[in-house]
Amino acid sequence: MTHAENVVLVHGGFVDGSGWEGVYRRLTDDGFRVSVVQNPTVSLEGDVAVTREVLDDQDGPTVLVGHSYGGAVVTEAGTHDAVSAVVYVAAFAPDSDESVNTLIADPPPGAPVPPILPPRHGFLHLDRDKFPDSFAGDLPAEKAAFMADSQVPWGVDALGGVVSEPAWRMRPSWYLVTADDRMIPPPAQRAMAERAGSTVSETPGSHSIYVSNPDVVADVIRAAAA
Repeated sequence: MTHAENVVLVHGGFVDGSGWEGVYRRLTDDGFRVSVVQNPTVSLEGDVAVTREVLDDQDGPTVLVGHSYGGAVVTEAGTHDAVSAVVYVAAFAPDSDESVNTLIADPPPGAPVPPILPPRHGFLHLDRDKFPDSFAGDLPAEKAAFMADSQVPWGVDALGGVVSEPAWRMRPSWYLVTADDRMIPPPAQRAMAERAGSTVSETPGSHSIYVSNPDVVADVIRAAAA
């Protein structure tokens, strides 16, 4: 396999691409060409289209990385010819005819329930007071509060967007499990990673591991690139 020199980073729901800055800096310091997708998170179809636009601009093998809901985006977009590997960071990895909504429909007994508020005008938000504990439990309080107050509305159509052909069936994949995650239960992460046949690593950390520990995330991406 050819070593990939390009990396495309895809954020999840309720946040934007700026959270990737730490990972971005570590990878660009290593000489990678890194692109950060800014998905509107209105619909899965729209986010896949935006991601594929970025993939069209790559000049060689590319590692496609998704966090959280971004995992659904890279699962659908990762069949693009530029993609050499897919990396899931505490992310959803749907199969054909699955959506994030179907994956969260039957949580394991006793699993934390994400504090998603009822939809309003077709968009979802997390309860601001519960955001830090659920989404960013290992970040400084000030940072977690800022993320709660700057959260991006997540479209109901993105939540319900169905994957057609999952990239992990035709591309090698890596999965980073976050052992202290209160948004996607670690057992669910492990099950999705096993089903996808991913190379799995696990680390302590919250759902915001890409912000709180960019070194461990960058290490997984480097392994996928190699």
